[in-house]
Amino acid sequence: MQSIVKGSRRIVVKVGSSLVTNQGQGLDHAALACWAEQIAKLNEMDKEVVLVSSGAIAEGMQRLKWKKRPHALYELQAAAAVGQMGLVQAYESCFRAHGLHAAQILLTHEDLSDRKRYLNARSTLLALLGMNVIPVINENDTVATDEIRFGDNDTLAALVTNLIEADVLIILTDQGGLFTADPRKNTQARLVEEARAGDPAIEAMAGGAGSDIGRGGMLTKVLAAKRAARSGAHTVIASGHEPGVLIQLAEGNAVGTQLLAETMMLAARKQWLADHLQMRGNITLDEGAVKALAVGGKSLLSIGVTNVSGNFERGEVVGCLDARGKEIARGLVNYSAAETRRILRRTSNEIEAILGYVGEPELIHRDNLVLL
Repeated sequence: MQSIVKGSRRIVVKVGSSLVTNQGQGLDHAALACWAEQIAKLNEMDKEVVLVSSGAIAEGMQRLKWKKRPHALYELQAAAAVGQMGLVQAYESCFRAHGLHAAQILLTHEDLSDRKRYLNARSTLLALLGMNVIPVINENDTVATDEIRFGDNDTLAALVTNLIEADVLIILTDQGGLFTADPRKNTQARLVEEARAGDPAIEAMAGGAGSDIGRGGMLTKVLAAKRAARSGAHTVIASGHEPGVLIQLAEGNAVGTQLLAETMMLAARKQWLADHLQMRGNITLDEGAVKALAVGGKSLLSIGVTNVSGNFERGEVVGCLDARGKEIARGLVNYSAAETRRILRRTSNEIEAILGYVGEPELIHRDNLVLL
């Protein structure tokens, strides 16, 4: 069996608190340096990598000399604020040693549930990858509340995987993968080498709580794989203690557990845009724009728009109509209805002069547009 990571170009790697902080003893700088070295090698293999890292609260607990994870939200937020300083400093130093820049991004659930914030986060991440920068993402525990927190970084990693349409999510943990039973309690437990993401039988195997350091257990990792599969991404759950685990996977060696997505990425995204989001308006295209979308697979530019209807905001879904009023596509728009009315029939180069800023050169990027 070959690792699905070998043929993947865009990868999300998630490392948990117990790995980052050596079971809560403080940041494990040697481990961070090892992952940075491996990610640098993946970068040399022409793979784009986004790192989702836990550890801020655990590092804050260590700095504040707290032995147990607190329950009060304000204490968790305070620990995160203290620990995040050490976490980002450590990663920046590790990546700089390999000639790479790192970027810190803190997210809450609201950032990915609101369409405008979703587009902003996506645009920023894709821009960073295009600049050959390694994004380091964590939940924004300092401002998160019970209503908006992800709950664990496994879920966050899956949402980021969906956000940037990654090919694969790699979850590094302190276990060798998913087993038929808890290997710490049952010596007869067998490693599940490959299964289908979202299989109820797999979820049943994965029961159990996480450690005192982190928030997740194996079940959250299996559920994260199910979520990642919605955008067509596969998931690998493997041990972060395995020497060169990321390089092994990238070279095709099967390590840990592979949870495969059944839905192809394009089909999953089309279903998401076509069926699950409410349209807020329509834009009418000229013949050239219709052809560019339908035949050329291009993004939609403002110069090809002849009319705007509705009162949509940036990040909302709009329908794309031909001159006869037939909907030919729909997608996430980069400008509001009012802004679109001002820039229609104008070139991308004119947008900044008209609006005073330029968010994106495209009205709807082809990655956020599906043909009907």
